[in-house]
Amino acid sequence: MNLEQIREYIPFILEGITVTLQYTFAAAIVGFIWGTILALFKISSMKPLKWFAVAYTSIFRGTPLILQLMIAYNAIPQLTGYQISPFQAALLAFGLNSAAYISETIRAGIMAIDKGQIEAAMSLGIPYSRMMIHIVLPQAMKNILPALVNESIALLKESALVSTIGVMDLLRRADYVGAKTYLYFEPYLIAGMIYYVLVMALTGVAKLLERRLRRSD
Repeated sequence: MNLEQIREYIPFILEGITVTLQYTFAAAIVGFIWGTILALFKISSMKPLKWFAVAYTSIFRGTPLILQLMIAYNAIPQLTGYQISPFQAALLAFGLNSAAYISETIRAGIMAIDKGQIEAAMSLGIPYSRMMIHIVLPQAMKNILPALVNESIALLKESALVSTIGVMDLLRRADYVGAKTYLYFEPYLIAGMIYYVLVMALTGVAKLLERRLRRSD
């Protein structure tokens, strides 16, 4: 290894952390909101909504994420005439893909709630929307928090795919340094260590949240 020759490029690589986190958190928010809606569709008594959510999940889970990213970035401009930015393309592809997985997780969490609580809420005349927001979803979130964290970790690592559309994230910057210095192992190693630290930090935050949730029970 020859870290001395790439020392001056380390700050350049570190600047990619902000870009990586920006894409990850934005996609996570979109995925969580849309995934929650899809989960409610799946447990809905309205069959068209249920069929749509099931078909949506099947398509996005059954095709590669990089293909979805390429469609968002290259095919949408062809079909619409609108030149989509790399951020918009990544947000669209990552958010919609993540929602498919999150919807299944949230659906399972909702189905795990004791039906007696739902029946009791209905007998008291509590509207369905209030029952979901104040009774069902908070309990479901406690149960599925580890699974949601795992999805966030997967999203953090998958965000490296934005390098394929020219975004200067961690991986793209490491690749640039490799091309500049003809040393690839060292910058890739640094990028890998940064990803590992970010994942461990996210895991630590999740454990703290789990402890707080247990104390609040």
